[in-house]
Amino acid sequence: MAGSRLEKFGTVFTRVRDLMRSGVVKKKDKPIWYDVYAAFPPKRDPLYVKPQIQRYGKVTDTVPEIFYKEDVVRAKFYEMYGNGPKAFDLSKANFISTCQRFVEKYHELESQGQLEGEALYEEAGRALLAEGIILRRRGGSSVVAPEDRDPVLEMKLTDMLAEQQADAPGTAQTEEEQVHGQTPGTSH
Repeated sequence: MAGSRLEKFGTVFTRVRDLMRSGVVKKKDKPIWYDVYAAFPPKRDPLYVKPQIQRYGKVTDTVPEIFYKEDVVRAKFYEMYGNGPKAFDLSKANFISTCQRFVEKYHELESQGQLEGEALYEEAGRALLAEGIILRRRGGSSVVAPEDRDPVLEMKLTDMLAEQQADAPGTAQTEEEQVHGQTPGTSH
């Protein structure tokens, strides 16, 4: 009881009385009003009653939503790229997330004033790609700048093996042998 300062857990008088009984408050340190209150107690003990506010109808939220300019850029980033290529590293105090880098790059490009709208988002993604941060579009594996992709990435493994075998002198395999991994004259 002594830990609570709300009067709903006993009155101030009963709490001081109990503190004096337990020895926490010495008799010589009792408040001045204590003896007067003990000699002339009120007819009714003070009672804590929580005020009730009656609300009729729909309650409206009085706190306005707070949006900053960069929140719109962040929302677009998460819509386009999801969470980004790597997870947050909360063990490092100076860690800057991919999203924050995107926002900073976006504001840098916006301050130059050359681009607007969707082109600004695309250019911010390309600028991060130039810095070595690869952003993958959400729902697919296309990179921000697909025209810069290496054509080797589009080749199939069987085509690469066939091309490698064709380039090697003195080893000629048929396509069926390449697929099954056999060399001429061997059988499994």
